[in-house]
Parts: sequence; C-alpha cells; structure tokens
Amino acid sequence: MSDVAPAAPGGLRPFRILGIQQIAIGGADKLRLRTLWVDLFGLAVESTFRSERENVDEDVCSIGSGAHKVEVDLMQPLDIDKKPAVHTTPLNHVGLWVDDLSRAVEWLSANGVRFAPGGIRPGASGHDICFVHPKSNDAFPISGEGVLIELVQAPAEVIAAHR
Repeated sequence: MSDVAPAAPGGLRPFRILGIQQIAIGGADKLRLRTLWVDLFGLAVESTFRSERENVDEDVCSIGSGAHKVEVDLMQPLDIDKKPAVHTTPLNHVGLWVDDLSRAVEWLSANGVRFAPGGIRPGASGHDICFVHPKSNDAFPISGEGVLIELVQAPAEVIAAHR
C-alpha cells in the first residue's frame, strides 16, 4: 500500500485513513447504554472521561485488540440542558485513525472540507483529534453530510501495523 494515495481535486493525498478508531454513542443515561454495550455485548470499560467544557461523562470501552482495537465511547451529558448535547444524535460520531493528522487537516481544508470549531486538540483517550463538521457552508462546501467524523492521530503501533 502506498504512503501517498491518488486523490481528488487537490492532487495527491498526503495522508492515509488507517481504520476505525472509535464509535461514540450518546444517551441521556450512560447506565442504560452500559446495559447493552457492556453487560450484554461484553465490551470492557477501559477508562472514564469527564469534561465540563465538552459537557460529557464518558465510559471508554473497547472491542478487539492491538491495531484492530476499536473504542466504543458511551457518553452522557453532565448537564442535560447545556451544550454540547452529547446525548443527541448529531454528536454521535465515528472516529477514524489517520497517519498524519496535521497534514490531513491542512490538505482537507484546502480542498473545501469544513471542520468543527476547536481545531486539533487532545481527545479523551490522549490522542490528538479534530472533527469534520456534519454540515457544509459556502466557504467549505464539503462536510460529513450529516455525520460528525472525528479524525484521530494514530499512534506509531497502529501506523506500523498498516504498512
């Protein structure tokens, strides 16, 4: 597999999407989510994450192992009346491993992709992240088309497993 894949209008893509990093699911009550995902499906709770700024109380669960390990984040709002509203459908999202996050954001932005406010920043699991906005606008005509997409900087072992 080539490190630089042929791409769309802006020339060669200077990054690769390596796989699914996470699926984030929000609800008003995290315990109800845990009943399905942990108690019945058998996912392991690896850690928890709380952020007033992001209005989230999150259980970080996992399935699989090694380079094929996928996070399943179970989220509930700290305050159901505040935003961001992690329990609403628009903040459910899929996370994708990317081998070079900063190059990906730069190239995608130059090619019309709209990103959500906040830029590249540390995520709940310690990896740098940013979000592709679910809706486009005049300045950035390409979006997740209704889906919030998290781009996650892959650690060295994930990158190496995909060479």
